[in-house]
Amino acid sequence: MADYRAPLDDMRFALNEIAGLAAVNRLPGYADATPDLVDAILDEAGKFGTEVLAPLNHTGDQEGCVLENGVVRTPTGFPDAYQQFVESGWNSIWAPEDWGGQGLPVLVATAVSEIWHAANLSFALCPMLTQSAIELLLSHGSDEINAIYLEKLVTGQWAGTMNLTEPQAGSDLARIRCKAERADGHYLLRGQKIFISHGEHDMAENIVHMVLARSPDGPEGIKGLSLFVVPKFLPDADGNPGTRNDLRCVSLEHKMGMHASPTAVMSYGDDGGAQAFLIGEENRGIEYMFIMMNAARLAVGMEGVGIAERAYQQARDFAKDRVQSRALTGGGADPVTIIHHPDVRRMLLAMRVQTEAIRAIAYRVAGAVDIARHHTDTAQRARAQAFIDLMTPVAKAFSTDVASEVADLGIQVHGGMGYIEETGAAQHARDVRVTRIYEGTNGIQANDLVGRKVARDEGIAAGELIKAMRETVADLAADDNGLDDLVEPLTTAVRALETATDWIVETWPQDPAPAAAGAVHYLRLMGIATGGWLLAQGAQRAAQRKDQGDTDPYLDHKVLSARFFAEQYLPQAAALRATILAGGGTIATVSPDAF
Repeated sequence: MADYRAPLDDMRFALNEIAGLAAVNRLPGYADATPDLVDAILDEAGKFGTEVLAPLNHTGDQEGCVLENGVVRTPTGFPDAYQQFVESGWNSIWAPEDWGGQGLPVLVATAVSEIWHAANLSFALCPMLTQSAIELLLSHGSDEINAIYLEKLVTGQWAGTMNLTEPQAGSDLARIRCKAERADGHYLLRGQKIFISHGEHDMAENIVHMVLARSPDGPEGIKGLSLFVVPKFLPDADGNPGTRNDLRCVSLEHKMGMHASPTAVMSYGDDGGAQAFLIGEENRGIEYMFIMMNAARLAVGMEGVGIAERAYQQARDFAKDRVQSRALTGGGADPVTIIHHPDVRRMLLAMRVQTEAIRAIAYRVAGAVDIARHHTDTAQRARAQAFIDLMTPVAKAFSTDVASEVADLGIQVHGGMGYIEETGAAQHARDVRVTRIYEGTNGIQANDLVGRKVARDEGIAAGELIKAMRETVADLAADDNGLDDLVEPLTTAVRALETATDWIVETWPQDPAPAAAGAVHYLRLMGIATGGWLLAQGAQRAAQRKDQGDTDPYLDHKVLSARFFAEQYLPQAAALRATILAGGGTIATVSPDAF
């Protein structure tokens, strides 16, 4: 089984040269986030990922979780690893110091999270959901609720979950039936939730569920939904876990992957009603839940980055060791390791460079989060927030689509050995597949991008992105840095994105169906153009450093990445534009009865 090593050089380059760590460091409250401190954090996170989490990845997949007498037992080693994770302070890295956090930038925490997702995706899902719950309470939790729950969630002593889905209500949350009734100082909740990741487990001493339920006398549909805190154990007067609440895990889902992450069917109120505590105001649950969902969507994009990196490392190491066939040229009569074969190198480059592209996108969005929250200039904060809103569906969907493709290529590099579970290559493909589904399927992300983030905005935020891309193209054309071969493919991709954007802005208000038919293609077009743009910026910075006397061979790697992406992926932009502008003609003419 191949080992995982955090790609610290790539991560540092993306942080410093693409995501703008220096600018984040200058924001109020972040002066301590110096390059030296961030380097030290990444080093320690890399050690923890390699030494503690990664060794549990395959064994956890094989062992899985077990429900025994209402208690979920996670795989051997998971509870101990979680305690080490919490005691080392990793759960609290970005949270405010007022609540026991370390107050570091979201950008730094995002980079660190890549290591957890790569090392052990099933494990990392638990603290990821807890951090989303923290975001929610920081935004909308009352003083009373936060005083009870927030610090323990920040430290990781207690874990958080997100409860939306019901058997009849998947993405259509208007169909939720879970019902809340007013009681003395709280609410009583009754109903069932499914697909609740880490809804029950033995790693944290308490589990705090964020549950979307129907208000006592609210209107039908999503406007009648409220959001509640529902703890597994009701806190006692000292804030410690007390009486068991009226909720239980009735079964665990049997899943394709992520076997070490328990996905629970949760039942609330079988014995009279689970005590629940309202977040904010009644009938505003969807509004509040989107805080948690958007935080989770960015985190899911990082899950894609992590698994893509893990799959690439494993395929690369296998290709360096596996001996098969003679080289086409210059290899003599003896067989060589498969990394000498052009098609294997093509696959490995595809895996590595696409991973670098989605890392660049995710880190850039994370850096924008810090600017939107902390910059002293209102206009700068607004621009950063517009970029976040536009790119969140791309960071989630494009990253996880790419990660699935990269994991699949990893199996292909292994050949027949990749189809055998013992090598571990198949686990990455199984584990990452769900990331394209949960927190809003990637089709829903595409519809959100097209309908809300582009059409409703009349293309303003997308136009700002395109403008920034054109500035990079102009810089590439003007600089004497040997990168002029990037100009034409990037120009073509930017034009394709601009044309498609204009068409969506014009078409959606008249008839959204044709635009929706091409929404997935538009999201991929934006992902490819953005990835190519950021890799080109990275190549520019690498070239500048070389001109300044930096002789690190790694800088040549960044130029190679930008060139490979420009050759292999930017040309897809024109074809995607053509598909989008076709308006889904065939789709529109096909009756549901034809299937």
